[in-house]
Amino acid sequence: MIKIIHLSDIHIGSGFSHGRINPETGLNTRLEDFISSLKLCIDRAISEPVDLVIFGGDAFPDATPAPYIKQAFSRELRRLVDAEIPTVLLVGNHDQHSQGQGGASLGIYSTLGVPGVVVGDRLETHNIQTKSGAIQIITLPWLTASSLMTKSETESLSMGKVNELLIEKLKLVLEAEIRQLNPEIPTVLLAHLMADRASLGAERFLAVGKGFNIPVSLLNRDCFDYVALGHVHKHQNLNKSNNPPIIYPGSIERVDFSEEKEEKGFVLLELEKGAVKWEFCSLPVRNFYTIKVNVSEAENPQAELLKSISKTQIKDAVVRLIYQLRSEQLDLIENGVLHQALSEAHTYTIQPELVSQLARPRLPELAKGNSIDPLKALKTYLESREDIQDIQEEMLEAAAKLLSDGVDSSAENSDSQLSLFSK
Repeated sequence: MIKIIHLSDIHIGSGFSHGRINPETGLNTRLEDFISSLKLCIDRAISEPVDLVIFGGDAFPDATPAPYIKQAFSRELRRLVDAEIPTVLLVGNHDQHSQGQGGASLGIYSTLGVPGVVVGDRLETHNIQTKSGAIQIITLPWLTASSLMTKSETESLSMGKVNELLIEKLKLVLEAEIRQLNPEIPTVLLAHLMADRASLGAERFLAVGKGFNIPVSLLNRDCFDYVALGHVHKHQNLNKSNNPPIIYPGSIERVDFSEEKEEKGFVLLELEKGAVKWEFCSLPVRNFYTIKVNVSEAENPQAELLKSISKTQIKDAVVRLIYQLRSEQLDLIENGVLHQALSEAHTYTIQPELVSQLARPRLPELAKGNSIDPLKALKTYLESREDIQDIQEEMLEAAAKLLSDGVDSSAENSDSQLSLFSK
């Protein structure tokens, strides 16, 4: 049996806004959280010991992380090299340049020829000899239209049609790799992708318009003993039959509040040809808590807020307090008292919302009865949402895809689509 650790979506260097500077190290405490989680993964790999570590992509938030962030990642990778544990690093969408040309943040390890480290930056089969036997790893990095098709092939085509053609192209090139496999050796497909049955976490909008959904049926093949995925931050198995397991281990740390209820960790598996046993191993990551309370009808809104805070174990957690109140209640809230009540949290934010503002239509020009192009309506709406400006372009592209695929663009349905995007 070959023992393997499968982890993914490290995103080391993310979430600085939820941390603070550690005066003893000079580092952001959220960077230290991510380093700690990665260290625990490497500790487990060495203590088992495992025969192989496979990483499903997205080491950093982008392709050009700061030098001290790259050094933190490299120090942990070096521990695997020193322990003589082979490691496969797959290139994810965040590891690529925006143009999709290569895995800039991970390519240095193949350029330097780091012993025992394989960088999967293309669809390719790697034959790896571990201490417990040989294994075949097919690497499938994050793909975009330019990865498989020329610009002339995609011109004047809808996004839906491009997606169909991309799937057909992928089937062909993946089949070519499968035909070259040794049927006597266990095989793992290591892929960074958005599967069509995945339950999405923080990556909900990050790939919209940039990649394409892969049918699970394309991954559910008898030739694969295990399918190791990356990209989606929520741990899940996409194959109920478990033959083969099609596993997202999820991210190793909470990136933001969209992941506050998700368990984080990695997968430990034992594999031989035709048989696999796996388990999800939780990591003790920092808690995120949202305290949301409506005090608009309370006689003593301050007391209600303090009561809600006291019910939550906020010590050392990242906390956001969101509360609704009426404008005439503003003078009843003592902000200093709220700050004191939240002081045990690692970091916190306070977000008051006026009920009177929430009750009025946010954008009168989108009111029912006005005739307006749905894409223009969505663009107007998104421009009013400062909290999602960074994904505005992707969401507009996704809306255009829905419309081009035949979604009813009547004013009534357009309103319902807008409500989905705002959740």
